[in-house]
Amino acid sequence: MKRRRVVALAGGVGAARFLDGLTRVIAPERVYIIGNTADDTEVHGLHISPDLDSVTYTLAGMANPQHGWGIHGDSFRCLKALGGLGMDTWFQLGDLDLATHLYRTERLRQGATLSAVTSELTRALKVRSTLVPMSDQRVRTRICTPSGELEFQTYFVKRRARDRVTAMHFDGAADASPAPGVLHAIAEAEGIILCPSNPFISIGPILAIPGIRAALQRRRDKVAAVSPIVGGRALKGPAARMLKSMRQRASAAEVAKLYQDFVGVFVLDTIDRKQASQAKALNMRPVVTNAIMRGLRERKALARVVASELGIRA
Repeated sequence: MKRRRVVALAGGVGAARFLDGLTRVIAPERVYIIGNTADDTEVHGLHISPDLDSVTYTLAGMANPQHGWGIHGDSFRCLKALGGLGMDTWFQLGDLDLATHLYRTERLRQGATLSAVTSELTRALKVRSTLVPMSDQRVRTRICTPSGELEFQTYFVKRRARDRVTAMHFDGAADASPAPGVLHAIAEAEGIILCPSNPFISIGPILAIPGIRAALQRRRDKVAAVSPIVGGRALKGPAARMLKSMRQRASAAEVAKLYQDFVGVFVLDTIDRKQASQAKALNMRPVVTNAIMRGLRERKALARVVASELGIRA
């Protein structure tokens, strides 16, 4: 009998590391990943999909282990040369990494969908799981600050997420459609996992695509979320700072509130065990475990816990 798929909603580095563990404890062919593309941007005329690429490179065994993004052992000679010509070089594009962006940009120019191009890239890099963008339509995160709106990568990379965030919105989301197969995958999944990703800028844009949140609500008992906030700090990225700047507590419990309408199982770290009662009050089943992925052993252990809580068979 063919095993049912496990669906994961994913941002970038934190999600990629969790998925590395998940695809080692269940067959990677069963894992169907819906990736955030609201972080996508255009740099030097190239279409960049940072979250899709972080997941792809990690599952292909190519990711830079220090950063979690980019390709291990990559060089930056082209970027250095561009700087010598007076071009902005704040967005780091490695020489090997450029091949991915050149390929994606050319195929999109030829009329291919982002879903098709992503499938081609993952197949070429021998990724055995299915990775799809949340939508084939253009959606872009806009960060609102006291001094005005910022394009996401300008806020995150160029300005190093130092600006106070007052709000955000996702241009194009209301008019976008889920990528082909996404709603069916959610409806038929054995289990659905929200990876430990930023709830605002990684998971938020996926939920903003019409139809996805409602599809998750219908499967609430089979949806688990792993908190990206541990001990009041984000495991990766600016999630904690965003919560504080929008006058919310940087805590696992605050993340649980954001997901309460469609998540049935909430996974939080042992350091936050006292917040389990708050998740329970939201009609979630709290699961307390080690959520810090220092290495492969911890990635696999966390994935096993989440899979077990959802009744996902290995």
